[in-house]
Amino acid sequence: MRPKAELHLHIEGTLEPELVVELARRNRIDLPTFDVEAIRARYSFANLQSFLDVYYENMAVLRTEEDFYDLATAYLRRAAAQGVRHAEIFFDPQAHLSRGVPLEAVFGGLSAALKDGGMSAALILCFLRDRGPEEAEEVLRAALPYRERFIGVGLDSAEVGYPPSLFRRVFDIAAAEGLRRVAHAGEEGGPDYVWEALDILRAERVDHGIRAMEDPQLVARLRAERIPLTVCPLSNVRLRAVPSLRDHILPAMLDEGLVVTVNSDDPAYFGGYVDDNYEALRRELGMTDDQLDRIARHSFEASFAYEPA
Repeated sequence: MRPKAELHLHIEGTLEPELVVELARRNRIDLPTFDVEAIRARYSFANLQSFLDVYYENMAVLRTEEDFYDLATAYLRRAAAQGVRHAEIFFDPQAHLSRGVPLEAVFGGLSAALKDGGMSAALILCFLRDRGPEEAEEVLRAALPYRERFIGVGLDSAEVGYPPSLFRRVFDIAAAEGLRRVAHAGEEGGPDYVWEALDILRAERVDHGIRAMEDPQLVARLRAERIPLTVCPLSNVRLRAVPSLRDHILPAMLDEGLVVTVNSDDPAYFGGYVDDNYEALRRELGMTDDQLDRIARHSFEASFAYEPA
């Protein structure tokens, strides 16, 4: 099993149908169905929004500190079995606060799971861009008392219509607090979203970033500055960002000398965890061991735990 780091993983996106049912029963929540296969059958998406609709509906079963602990523990076990040695894990507090779940329950459960998980891991607090910059700033300020429990901030959810530039102020606040900064850009949005993430948010990594390849000047900058891109191949296929895995631009990104990493995004919904993505690249794109080893090395170099010799 190839050792690797995972840098683009939404913990809410690891909520497998079996755990949805278990938590619903524990919390006495009615579901449209308690049939695991019927729930899984809904995981066919036309676009990012159709995925998000199911994603948030399932997320309603997460209520208590124990729920968040069980969610993160299940991911860490799967990740370790797939060769992950370090994980930087996204979570979306706004999605839980809006349901009346207190921050203490979210931080308490996730932090305890990471402590007990037996592998290197850290949390990155993400802002839901469709909820706007004002709410993002509110949630960051509310989370600062838990500052020792997360290492950075990110920007996720539906891209189009919510450019990174809207979130300049909250990212400036995060930077002043010494938090690391990442942002989803260049999946649905074009290269201009990647430029904004770099120049306005001062993002240290770009999540997805596949459409950066449409702009040669941007590619040159990413290469020169060694800015990592956290690519999620199976996710890109499931959300129709690419027609099929065989059409994926990842090999060309690697040929351009970019710091590309491979990650699973929301693996419960997108057909596989991180090593499943690596194996799909080998199977569908004919990527070699040398190429996959280079991507795995990039994953450690791109992590916020990496310290050059």
